Amino acid sequence: MASPRHLPQLLFFLALFSDLWPCSLSAVNITHLPGFAGALPFRLETGYVNVDEESGAELFYYFVESERNPSEDPLLLWLIGGPGCSGFNGLALDMGPIRFYTDDFDGSLPTIVSNPHAWTKIASMIFLDWPSGTGFSYLKTDKDYIIDDWHAKKLIYEFLKKWLLDHPFFLSNPFYMGGESYGGKMATLVAHEIVQGNEEGQQPLVNIKGYLIGNAITGEKVDKNTQASHAYGLGLISKELYKLLENNCVEEDFENPKNALCAAHLNVFNDHLSEINVYSILDPKCDDEPSTLEEIVESRRSLQENYAESLTKPLILDANCINGDLLANYWANNRFVRQALHIKEGSVGRWHRCDFHVNTYHYKRSIPSSLPYHRNLTGRGYRALVYNGDHDMKVPFVGALKWIKSLGYSVLDPWRSWHVDNQVAGYTVLFSNGLTFATVKGGSHVTPGKRPAECFGMFKRWIAHEAL
Repeated sequence: MASPRHLPQLLFFLALFSDLWPCSLSAVNITHLPGFAGALPFRLETGYVNVDEESGAELFYYFVESERNPSEDPLLLWLIGGPGCSGFNGLALDMGPIRFYTDDFDGSLPTIVSNPHAWTKIASMIFLDWPSGTGFSYLKTDKDYIIDDWHAKKLIYEFLKKWLLDHPFFLSNPFYMGGESYGGKMATLVAHEIVQGNEEGQQPLVNIKGYLIGNAITGEKVDKNTQASHAYGLGLISKELYKLLENNCVEEDFENPKNALCAAHLNVFNDHLSEINVYSILDPKCDDEPSTLEEIVESRRSLQENYAESLTKPLILDANCINGDLLANYWANNRFVRQALHIKEGSVGRWHRCDFHVNTYHYKRSIPSSLPYHRNLTGRGYRALVYNGDHDMKVPFVGALKWIKSLGYSVLDPWRSWHVDNQVAGYTVLFSNGLTFATVKGGSHVTPGKRPAECFGMFKRWIAHEAL
């Protein structure tokens, strides 16, 4: 919603776009959050945008205004992957302005602290719960739904247009699409949708300048097929197994191999991967869907034996797995948190950081590859940053570099290190057509969450059109 300093601009744009004004957006400013001491030191807004009249789909979002100069700083729409992972991941576990304090967690409401390396220090960001059914986004109809890439990119573009009409003072800001994992694929598709919409004269025009994606899926075989070489390079598999895969899986799709010998070796390979956290190989492997605190308490209440004792026992958790992912699950399922975020009562049941039911049963990956969209966008002069954490086994950086090279662009600045605080933070290659590739040393699948200072340095330079 409008802040006082934006009122003159708001009145101007209200008149300009009065015929297009959406009637299906609700938003509220959040000044305090449970678990955070005192007032928030940044402007947070949450809200819903109706993007589909037929299904009544309402996409929930978190908007954080830039702490530097919101009238001029870039605006980013950020998409998390899955599909089915909440935008809250970006807000509190990735590059957003808050973090969970994991030390000395005792089972009570998790503590939230500020992130000193938040990208929102220098940019305004919208973190979106997409597709419908993810996070706090929901459908008003009870019927089963299926959404695919084609439909999703149009709905996200619809969300953006309605959001901008409700926030017209951001229309002139440089705009960038962004996302990670499958959100990286979708961010590329949506960027292309925006460019097409601008060319068709759809209102409002979006001042899009480019896009940035982290550990992004493309849909190509290279996403999966480069896992073996990366695993061997990281010392996760033997040279013998790597050679067997290399010799017997030529031109095979590692996701669905047809060669029986290749499939057998891949089974051994996947057994190795099943023992570790493939998203961040140096971190413990933890439960993707832990019980909420309320569920734990309810389970204790159901015990018939030692009932009173069960209620007084301290919460016992694996100390290795007390991390932000776990605490996000506890925090967002707290009723006081939902009240603070102004979640519509009865709209969703249990909140999931990543809803694998949405991923598996309600989403179709109908656009096989994002590569044509990358080629189209960069060929038109839109800037692109492709970054990868080098300790991610899910989407290896070697695969990203391989598909980038398949575009056939010339190398303007060959492989070299880039630095933060006089230390090597990763390696980068600058290609023609405004495409920058970068690795982040020690980074995971969600790189800014694992290497916040390095990723902030990377983002700050790139968004300012500076070399890494």
